[in-house]
Amino acid sequence: MNDPVPPGYWIDSPTGSGSKAVSPADGDNRYKAVQAKLDALGRALDDAGLGLEDLVRSVQRNAKRADDTAGDVANAELDPRFVELTSNVGVALGGAGVQVKKLYETAQETANLTHETKRTHSKLYGALDDIRSNRRERTPKPGFFNR
Repeated sequence: MNDPVPPGYWIDSPTGSGSKAVSPADGDNRYKAVQAKLDALGRALDDAGLGLEDLVRSVQRNAKRADDTAGDVANAELDPRFVELTSNVGVALGGAGVQVKKLYETAQETANLTHETKRTHSKLYGALDDIRSNRRERTPKPGFFNR
């Protein structure tokens, strides 16, 4: 496997669909586990954003090249069919570039929301976790008093 991420960082999805997941949905809702999952998700989204940013530039470059090539083919007085086909490639790449840019913006927005969620989670539950973690006595599990 040629994944550009460190071993153990990605895991196969539980559905076996071949897609990758950052963190398993294991039901572990302890404070530190949630913080770690949010951190892993935020880093993965940041990394994806960098890759998408590179992809946007590459697609835009290739669209310009295709348009330039279409002009060169037209100037060479080749069959107009080839001019049209080459021009269509440039238009298609331009449209793909717009969609990749939207995906990049969505990944960035999601990464920002993930980092904000991690900070909010820490603010709401960090002190409680410190208290519960530093007690010598065992404390009831969450939901114990909801019976």
